[in-house]
Amino acid sequence: MTSRWMFAGWRAAGFALCIAWLVCRTQAAAAGSADGQLEIYWIDVEGGAATLMVTPRGESVLVDTGNPGRRDPQRIFDVAAKVAGLRKIDYLVTTHFHRDHFGGAATLAALLPIGVVYDNGEFEGGVERPDQDYLSFAAQRRAVIEPGQEIPLKQSPDKSAPRLSLRCLAARQQFAAAPDDADENAAICQDARAKARDGSDNANSIVLLLSLGEFQFFDGGDLTWNMEQKLVCPKNLVGEVDVYQTTHHGLDASNNPLVIRSLKPKVAVFNNGVTKGCEPDVFAALQREPSVEAVYQMHRNLRSDSQNNVADEYIANLEKECQANYIRLAVDPAAGSYTVSIPARGHERTFAVK
Repeated sequence: MTSRWMFAGWRAAGFALCIAWLVCRTQAAAAGSADGQLEIYWIDVEGGAATLMVTPRGESVLVDTGNPGRRDPQRIFDVAAKVAGLRKIDYLVTTHFHRDHFGGAATLAALLPIGVVYDNGEFEGGVERPDQDYLSFAAQRRAVIEPGQEIPLKQSPDKSAPRLSLRCLAARQQFAAAPDDADENAAICQDARAKARDGSDNANSIVLLLSLGEFQFFDGGDLTWNMEQKLVCPKNLVGEVDVYQTTHHGLDASNNPLVIRSLKPKVAVFNNGVTKGCEPDVFAALQREPSVEAVYQMHRNLRSDSQNNVADEYIANLEKECQANYIRLAVDPAAGSYTVSIPARGHERTFAVK
């Protein structure tokens, strides 16, 4: 009888352990949903681009995958799997076909399953194409994204929760239709000036607007100066945003001041490298914009123009040989405020949604 009860106890204990393991696995797979927050991570890919979004329902969207080789995909994996607790990238958006934006995709796909891939595909006027590794890596599905299209993210089952949206505003030099309530922008657009045409794939960049209720985040890929103007002239297609990821890593060839003046961001984030991005004209344009309360940098600018740096508190990586620190943003479930942090450096600051 004793052995029978011992066996039953072991069986019960084993069952409990199995249930506990399943609960932990489920929680890890749905990271980001437990507290109902929308999360954004800027991952250090040394002057490339990799921005990870985790929705309140635990879905993930990765915008760009950094450079080829092992370093950048491993850094993305470390943040996605070990910090955000993801077991899959549900959606990958490749903004354009430059190696610092698509180069890590194939290696990342071997580390973490990828669901739907959105990019520009092949199109008339396309001047650059990705390599065969990118074109053939394993994914659930591939699709060409269209201006005006929304990525089909899951909404909260709570009908009172703020609506979540990730919308494509531009792709392949085509732009979404202006909303009915879009502002006429004549006062700002009268200051327009053109720069030399960019004939590279930068001009074809996919532009995204992420919204949760009134919170809005803008990611323009590497869209260039003349194309950027079409986002806000003659009408502002974007509206005002809370957070602006500097376009093209913060290069002066992009970040048209008309866009910054129209979007009126409260927070800006440079996805820059130690010598790439965070350039003087962009830095100055953000300093001039009254709406800007804080600017963050992925890296300290180590060029000779070291005056173009924010205070160390707002820089994730201060040294050339760095620890690949990330920047994290979390929007509260009611979308009334958001907190930007650099966990490795102990920085945290909360902002009210505009």
